[in-house]
Amino acid sequence: MPTRLIQLGLLVLLQFVVCWGVWSQPALALTDEQELVNEAWRIVNRSYLDATFNHQNWLRLRHKLLRQPLNDRASAYAAIDQMLASLGDPFTRFLDPDQYRSLQVSTSGELTGVGLQITIAEESGQLQVITPLEGSPAEAVGIQPLDYILKIDGVSTTGMSLDEAADRMRGPIGTQVVLTIVSNQTPQAKPRDITVTRDRILLNPVTAQLHLTPQGMPIGYLRLSQFNANAVQELKRALLTLEQSHPVGYILDLRNNPGGLLQAGIEIARLWLDEGPIVYTVNRQGVLGSFEAMGSAVTHAPLVVLVNQGTASASEILAGALQDSGRAILVGERTFGKGLIQSLFKLSDGSGMAVTVAKYETPNHHDIHQRGIQPDRIVPLPPLPRQLMGTEADLQYQAAVEILTQKTVLVGAA
Repeated sequence: MPTRLIQLGLLVLLQFVVCWGVWSQPALALTDEQELVNEAWRIVNRSYLDATFNHQNWLRLRHKLLRQPLNDRASAYAAIDQMLASLGDPFTRFLDPDQYRSLQVSTSGELTGVGLQITIAEESGQLQVITPLEGSPAEAVGIQPLDYILKIDGVSTTGMSLDEAADRMRGPIGTQVVLTIVSNQTPQAKPRDITVTRDRILLNPVTAQLHLTPQGMPIGYLRLSQFNANAVQELKRALLTLEQSHPVGYILDLRNNPGGLLQAGIEIARLWLDEGPIVYTVNRQGVLGSFEAMGSAVTHAPLVVLVNQGTASASEILAGALQDSGRAILVGERTFGKGLIQSLFKLSDGSGMAVTVAKYETPNHHDIHQRGIQPDRIVPLPPLPRQLMGTEADLQYQAAVEILTQKTVLVGAA
């Protein structure tokens, strides 16, 4: 940064610039590794939700990092990891080139591994399951939402980042990984080792079926397992197909849906809503952005949405929009409570970062982060095999059928 000369009348003030802690020392060219760290620092400086950067001097941290020996790409990555860790936000994280490509693949509709959506529990710092993906090896062996993962192949997960944990669970199809799991739902539960065989997970996120009520009335049942790049197109196609059978109502099952692409959640809300706000986003300046429904809904038939503790992120956006607008009745259990929005940034060497850039609020301005969404009708349900969801054994589903039947009778009586 050049020295500037400011003349005020006869008084001349010379402003010296501090560079690397030495007065008026000329700026030095940065190495490639320093440039990469500086690039990452600038992205966070410009975009991160918390303007206090976890109550630290963010500029001083930059100077400290760039004074470290950065002799190769690994040391630069370590410096970026150190920088992001100082924010105390498990969702803001560095992704090496392989991790960055893998994250892009996981939202594109296909992935390989055990099929777990994971987080770091903010109250305990432990690695925790958001939900197993539908049809995944993890679901097949009985891993449940909110379970803690204590070890991966015998290695403690204490202090392990989300991406390191994901890396350890990935591997060639047919290989095995041993997860040490303890239930968060059962008091005094003991850890147990579960062997999971890795496989390819094809992510067609929509299950659509036409069901009949005990009175013989048709109901459309739609199960959405996550919000990937296929979700909007597949759900719209399924909804249009079911509409041809003229169902008296719909059940949208968002249980164990960990979220995914924010835009997919917004577009799916527009399939059900004619107009009105869907979600508000709030950045660190407190500026409200909004996404709204501005067209014509595919159907106006009565709607019940099923939610549970594995309903998170974009699923909560959709559920909150439908609940606050009065478009749907929510049935089940309080949702997970992830109300932060991350953007994916690609760095110049092919690595990247996921950075928390905003939080969201429902149309009625409810902040659901760490709070979740309370259903209109609470129906507890023990862990249920996927093949029994949407059947007579599914108490939450049966409650939804009862509500739709009552609404249909009332409309008919009117």
